Amino acid sequence: MHIKGRIISVLMEFEDGKYSNLLLNDYFREHGHELTRGEKAFITEVFYGVIRNLIFLDYQIDKRSKKVHRRWLRNMLRLSMYQAYFMDSDEAGIAWEATELSNEKLGTYVGGFVNGILRTFFREMDDEEAFLRENDALDIYYSYPRWFYEKVMEEYGENGEEVLKSYKKIPSMSVRVNKLKYSEEEFEKFLEEKDIKIIKYIEGGVYYINSGSLIETPEFKEGKVVPQDGSSFLAASILGAKSGDTVLDTCSAPGTKSMVLADTMENEGHITALDIHNHKVRLIRRSAKRMAVRIVEPVKLDARNVDELGKTFDKILVDAPCSGYGVIRKKPEVLYNKDMDNVEELSALQHDILTAASKVLKVGGEMVYSTCTIFREENTGNAKKFLEENSNFEVVSIELPENVSGKFDELGGFNIDYTEENLDGFYIIKLRKLS
Repeated sequence: MHIKGRIISVLMEFEDGKYSNLLLNDYFREHGHELTRGEKAFITEVFYGVIRNLIFLDYQIDKRSKKVHRRWLRNMLRLSMYQAYFMDSDEAGIAWEATELSNEKLGTYVGGFVNGILRTFFREMDDEEAFLRENDALDIYYSYPRWFYEKVMEEYGENGEEVLKSYKKIPSMSVRVNKLKYSEEEFEKFLEEKDIKIIKYIEGGVYYINSGSLIETPEFKEGKVVPQDGSSFLAASILGAKSGDTVLDTCSAPGTKSMVLADTMENEGHITALDIHNHKVRLIRRSAKRMAVRIVEPVKLDARNVDELGKTFDKILVDAPCSGYGVIRKKPEVLYNKDMDNVEELSALQHDILTAASKVLKVGGEMVYSTCTIFREENTGNAKKFLEENSNFEVVSIELPENVSGKFDELGGFNIDYTEENLDGFYIIKLRKLS
């Protein structure tokens, strides 16, 4: 199959509702042997690039024709326009290739139609940014739903456009060294042998690297290194769990933060890892086995009902379900399947989970509340509401690595924000129970 045909087939599966990251991983697992490293890189860039810029690309198509109803045809135009506008590829080559593939797939009439739309777009595309700016349409230019654009501009003011630009950047792969099986020294030697460059290092064992080929290595498959963003790693490590502690991870799946906790506890103590779905509980169990973690006990339970466990904990991690707008770089589809109503519903859920967890924390115990999102309702607003309702809790001062960008809020929580080039957008606040 032609390389663009492959991309279109994956994009059409994405349109059927599959998660982009899981979909592409599954595709490469099944077809990776048929592709060169360069072809995989091209598929990855165009696939995510189209999703990341979907609103802009569809606007450009619909501006020039109201007749593009076939999914295959729309995706061919999307990826061709993406190549020309965002990759600065050869326009004549793009048009020729798209025309030939359309001729073959749908007939010469459609091929001519494709050629005409693309030629018109190429002539006019240099004026698109200025036109959209003049018409208060930066939401289209940066491919954000209008409500999201307005929310960002309201909350971030003069920095709003920088926020919009930041979350459209192409992310780097990040992994954590599983110190129960491997060492940082061994991993760095492995990277050197594979000629893989380190883009950023987060103290504790998280590496941002310039190649995704790592997922095909025995080191990855054996659980010596695992996919993990520095933000989620920090949320877990800041909890400060120690050997022998009794720890609760309220919303654990897929288990990466529970495994960080096990690492910091040196595999001594006990971690109760909750999720509401059986298949995710099984996923946590498999992850623990693969990574040689023996202190994690996966439990199927709604975290709002954590009192049903009948026990208390030294430390609790509440990495709550959220809108996920801090991970747009890696999961661009989150923009298209949620709205402000979801943000408000999730904020209420987060508050309920945080309150329930606080009841089973031992006096003197500590709790981290974190989310991977960027809006105040789910972050500072929720923490502030909890503290107003629970005077027996105080905020504990936390430290972030010097190479992590962001800012503290008025409570003492930390926002890993749009100024951070590599880590996901995240909010982290640490609380202590006084009585």
